[in-house]
Amino acid sequence: MSFGGPQWPQEPQQQGQQQPFGQQPDPFPGAQDPFPGAQASHTPDWGALADASAGARRRKRWLMIGGGALATLAVGAIVATAVVSSNDTTTTGKNGTVTPTGSATASDTPTPAPTFSSVAPPPPPNPKDFISNEKKDKAPLSAEGLFPGKKLTMSGRAYTKGATSSTTNCASVAQGALGSVLKKNGCDRVIRATYVKDGVAITVGVAVFSTEAEALKAKNQASGGIAPLAGSGVKEFCRATVCLRRANSIGRYAYFTQAGFINGKKVTTGDKAVFQASDDLGTFSFNQIYARGRSQASAAAGAPGE
Repeated sequence: MSFGGPQWPQEPQQQGQQQPFGQQPDPFPGAQDPFPGAQASHTPDWGALADASAGARRRKRWLMIGGGALATLAVGAIVATAVVSSNDTTTTGKNGTVTPTGSATASDTPTPAPTFSSVAPPPPPNPKDFISNEKKDKAPLSAEGLFPGKKLTMSGRAYTKGATSSTTNCASVAQGALGSVLKKNGCDRVIRATYVKDGVAITVGVAVFSTEAEALKAKNQASGGIAPLAGSGVKEFCRATVCLRRANSIGRYAYFTQAGFINGKKVTTGDKAVFQASDDLGTFSFNQIYARGRSQASAAAGAPGE
């Protein structure tokens, strides 16, 4: 039976010879005693040999374990290096955190808040300011400018334009007391145009004043009406008969309409076509005058230094 130690060779024994217990023949005759000073007997110390063998095995096992651990660490380091080297889109940041390269990261510098001027921009010019006083109302003014083209359409209703006129003798193009009203309030000019539709004729006259106050007085004091304007295919109308007369104003402009039948028929309150024509031409005149103010206000808003 073996106890894990070295196998000591046995010399063959002669039959009949018996070795005393505790004494064995010298396994290495002539060899130097490896244990000088020990017991004179050459019998091996089996306990010491067993302990030495066990220690050797333990050292070998620890070397193998230690070598395996070092190999594992080395492989892990290689794998980690390979991961970091192959994934070049990641970088290690503070505290070992890994963040994508080029991604947004928190900055120590705060983003500045938007700033706004404490000075409010000036309000846009009011179109009415430009048509309320001759000092600001500098746009060209003519019959063709106020009443352009050969037709006008209001809400699908088409009117054909007849004759137009422009005069600085305001009283000469008025009927009844309107002439004196225009004159005393400082009328500078009257522009007229006539339109026809389905047997109804309408003349609109725009009286121009220097200020808004003058035009407003002329409207409030209006009596009589604007003289009908015939010509350009439109015969005389609203002569010695009843016609519809109206007056209004905006800014330094007062405008008047006179509407009636071309055949001389008297207008009554039931004649909706005449009232509709008067409304349409009055609205068109208002829009044209206001458009003058709007275009001048827009030009002033875009001009340097305004």
